[in-house]
Amino acid sequence: MADLPSLWTHEPHHILTFRPGDKVADIDAGATPGFDGSKSDAPELQAERNERFAELQEMLYANGRAGDSRSVLLVLQGMDTAGKGGIVKHVVGAGNPQGIDYTSFGVPTAEEKAHGYLWRIRNALPAAGQVGVFDRSHYEDVLVVRVHNLVPPEVWAARYDEINAFEKELVDSGTTLVKVAMFVSLDEQKRRLAERLERPDKYWKYNPGDLDERKLWPAYQEAYQAVLDKTSTGYAPWHVVPCDRKWYSRLAITELLIEALKSLGMSWPPADFDVDAEKKRLTQA
Repeated sequence: MADLPSLWTHEPHHILTFRPGDKVADIDAGATPGFDGSKSDAPELQAERNERFAELQEMLYANGRAGDSRSVLLVLQGMDTAGKGGIVKHVVGAGNPQGIDYTSFGVPTAEEKAHGYLWRIRNALPAAGQVGVFDRSHYEDVLVVRVHNLVPPEVWAARYDEINAFEKELVDSGTTLVKVAMFVSLDEQKRRLAERLERPDKYWKYNPGDLDERKLWPAYQEAYQAVLDKTSTGYAPWHVVPCDRKWYSRLAITELLIEALKSLGMSWPPADFDVDAEKKRLTQA
């Protein structure tokens, strides 16, 4: 647990990893698993860990510029108001924007519908040296598509194996996947939706359709359970993050990213020029 702040009692990638037999219905969205601190500890710790993430993320970018083909892909999947945008802004936003590749997946366009569901995903994969971020992802095609019966069951049922094969291909090609399932309680979701209706600066985030989706939570719960059961693999495990406390989910996902970057065993790439000679030239410039 070296490099992990003492307020964490367990490494997040261990304590938050989905395990066979875990139930979505049992998730306490207000919990703070593995963290022994409180909200008052969060601002200072978040700032400190953002610096560590930024250092490692820039190191990945620098190595990519030097020919390293590896990348990291953060997949954020969750119901509306779970806090995906906050993760992008307050966690990933701490990094060097040159090395961040962000994609938000909405309703497929006409062009995207003309191709297989993984076509638009492949087009958005991070390049070498990049930290890619998917705000929603290919999992929409076994979540929303399943809940709303947009394709026959035999079609979406085949996608779990297809997704596993696709992710194995990504990992084998040098992409480290950090998959995060973000869970917010219905009560907290209602509070956040109400806040959007009270604040003009939040109107743009409000979607009337979110209220319709709330009514489908039992079906979504079943769909998320299937996703976790069928697509949490050794090479691309799911991490289940409670999100009623935004400060906790941000800290947890920051640590998951740091752990993923550290696992690459990187160092700063060596100079591809004669450093001493360049120093001498600079003194004469």
